[in-house]
Amino acid sequence: MGLTITEKIFSNHLGRTVRAGELVVSEVDFMMGQDGTSPLAIQAFRELGGRRVHDPSRVVMVIDHSAPSPLEGISNLHAMMRRFAAEQGVHLYDVGCGVCHCLLPEQGHVVPGDIVIGADSHTTTYGAINAFSTGVGSTDLAAAMLTGRLWFKVPETLRLVLRGTLPAGVFSKDVALFLAGKLTADGANYLAVEYGGEVISSLSVEARFTISNMAVEMGAKAGLMEADEKTLKWISRRTARSFSPVAPDPDASYREVLEFDLRELSPQVALPHRVDNVKPVEEVEGIPIQEAVIGTCTNGRLEDLEVAARILAGRRVSPEVRLVVAPASRQVLLQAMEKGVVQRLVEAGAALVTPGCGPCVGTHNGIPADGERVISTANRNFKGRMGNANADIYLASPATVAASAVAGKITDPRRLL
Repeated sequence: MGLTITEKIFSNHLGRTVRAGELVVSEVDFMMGQDGTSPLAIQAFRELGGRRVHDPSRVVMVIDHSAPSPLEGISNLHAMMRRFAAEQGVHLYDVGCGVCHCLLPEQGHVVPGDIVIGADSHTTTYGAINAFSTGVGSTDLAAAMLTGRLWFKVPETLRLVLRGTLPAGVFSKDVALFLAGKLTADGANYLAVEYGGEVISSLSVEARFTISNMAVEMGAKAGLMEADEKTLKWISRRTARSFSPVAPDPDASYREVLEFDLRELSPQVALPHRVDNVKPVEEVEGIPIQEAVIGTCTNGRLEDLEVAARILAGRRVSPEVRLVVAPASRQVLLQAMEKGVVQRLVEAGAALVTPGCGPCVGTHNGIPADGERVISTANRNFKGRMGNANADIYLASPATVAASAVAGKITDPRRLL
């Protein structure tokens, strides 16, 4: 019986055949902590007796969730991270560099075949470039920083085959939301998800990140894709590291294989307060909104800002709506400036914030008022997610968010594209 991508990656690291269900201790190729989790990891590192990080070149810390700092206490936590990074020789991405899940692949830290951990649940993002990447707790990150290794229970794999060609006005975020609605928030609990089919092949690497990012919203431990020519070219422009792409065997054993034909998929919207409470945009059009958010680790990349700018060009954001845009990284911001994307967004009435997580986490930027409705490109809409439990959050693609910002109500982007 053949092996899945996940089983092959662990087999390659351990030098023997590894099957789903095994408990293993493996070398970790790269690890990350952000400002909401790194201070706890540093504390745990000290409590474990840590004096030196095992391999500083395999660790980064990112200040992105509360950046710039909104509070004295958070500023002190940021200072702790800066001191630890300087002391240990760990690379720190400071305020303004961007979101951890954009930075790691963008800066060449992750390559196909890697095992990557991050003290953030959306570390599943890097599966789009053929890595086994998963979120862990701060204590696990501390143990890995100390030893370079971590224990894993190798997950079974659910394979999702996405057939057809996406219609105009439908994007990878719509695919991710559709799958969350079909599988539900716990439909892939402790499974690795393998994505394949013509839809995945047709997408850019940036668009694929969106889908792997939201694998965790179905309960998955990882969301992996094969490394095709697009992937290899994208990676080769960003790193000098050698790597070996991993493909599943034709006779690999899966928990289940599901196929979806997406040729007639509509833009999708997740309604409060669950990511899997998903409906086609036609069923929710007309709901008034007061805030719109474009950005986050899910949809703050250049092509996301570009599609929003296409819709907003020559139009104005509704006077009833605040549009907040958070580029996913400084590099994305610079590219968007060079292409005139930022100018079109700002001319339409958007407010740009520092590259980073922006309003998504609810610690500073863009916290809604009681009773307000927000439509966002983020990955979560739980009660209180954006800092106010009395507000409602709807999730959609950058195109749907931009169209809704113009109309002042949830709107099918196909009307404006």
